[in-house]
Amino acid sequence: MARHLIPSDKTIKALKPGATDDDGAPVKRLNDGDGLFLMLWVKGGAHGWRFQYVLNGRKNILSLGTYPDTELALARRKADEARALVAAGTDPSEKRKAEKAEHDRQHEERQREAAGLPPVGSFEAVAREWLEEVHAHKVSPGHAERTRIRLEQNVFPWLGRLALVSVTAPKLLECLRRVEKRGTVETAHRVKQACGQVFRYGIATGHCERDPSGDLRDALRPVVVAHHAALTEPRRVGELLRAVDGYPGQPTTRAALLLCALTFQRPGEVRGAEWAEFDLDAGTWLIPGHRMKRSVQGKATGPAHLVPLSRQAVAVLRELQPLTGGRVHLFPGLRSPLRPISDVTLGAALARLGFGNDEMTAHGFRAMARTMLAERLGVAEPVIEAQLAHAVPDALGRAYNRTEFADQRRQMMQTWADYLDTLRTGAQVIPIRAA
Repeated sequence: MARHLIPSDKTIKALKPGATDDDGAPVKRLNDGDGLFLMLWVKGGAHGWRFQYVLNGRKNILSLGTYPDTELALARRKADEARALVAAGTDPSEKRKAEKAEHDRQHEERQREAAGLPPVGSFEAVAREWLEEVHAHKVSPGHAERTRIRLEQNVFPWLGRLALVSVTAPKLLECLRRVEKRGTVETAHRVKQACGQVFRYGIATGHCERDPSGDLRDALRPVVVAHHAALTEPRRVGELLRAVDGYPGQPTTRAALLLCALTFQRPGEVRGAEWAEFDLDAGTWLIPGHRMKRSVQGKATGPAHLVPLSRQAVAVLRELQPLTGGRVHLFPGLRSPLRPISDVTLGAALARLGFGNDEMTAHGFRAMARTMLAERLGVAEPVIEAQLAHAVPDALGRAYNRTEFADQRRQMMQTWADYLDTLRTGAQVIPIRAA
């Protein structure tokens, strides 16, 4: 039993500022025994209850409230509870901190729920933090947006509010199976890859200890790779070129198709081409790094990509100049002239000419050139890959420098344009070269 020394609340109420003890010393506290005492005139004039205890050889003091809000009887009950904790080996100060932290956590959770936000430490909360803090700074805005949409549509509704640490491999697989059953196997693999990045970020930030997506390596059906449809049979390529020559739509669209064929750059790089990037007298096209298919850092710091222009390509551009030379883009959109034509324009034009997506796409001009330059014209692979702007390493593991082989590429581009002319006119086809 605690040994109580303060007679009653009346004793406390009777104290006045400046009170002294029998020796004339100022009274600063009243002891109630067994560690409980009342500090006088603290916190702006109020009295404060304190409980002093020893645990593991260390002295500690616990605040038990202020007087008169906490009267003598209540202070004694609180001290008894603290003594019981100490006797059981529990630090009452640490217990109070833990309770406060839990209270604050629950309060934050209620606020987040009211605001429509996912719980702290949940899969969705960590994933959104990863998207904003890491992913958005490594990939293009379009790539980051696609990743966000995939997670929102395929993961968050089922796993989003679960604590990241509680998401197991079977739970993740169940989620990915839903995507796979829709027939979108490639999307399922991309979702799995994004989830793996979320888990690895969660490990780094202390929300989980391992990445369960690694346990699903062979759990999904393999992706059947479908390459962009492309014509590589010479006679059919000649038919395509003649059809483009007679395209009945916008002359700018016809010019864009011809530039795709003559330069075999990515459709987005052709569509977004700006007149400032071209030097027609020198016969060059320098595509800025920020418009290339690269990482965010590559777009910001990478060099421009050199595209030597054949005489035929320069002729197409000079014919185009009177139409759009006074604007920023070579191929401005009809509805929004300040923006280039949309990503569906070229595909729709090919379809209008009778070449569907199963036979030829705007991206297919690259595969067409890649195949025919190697098989029909015998151009060295490194030269072709450099012109395609592929980051393909050589035998020593170095990536091709996209300004290397400048002379060889200029010769190749002219050879390619001349070859297309022979196909257009139906001249004798060059056979495939023996390996």
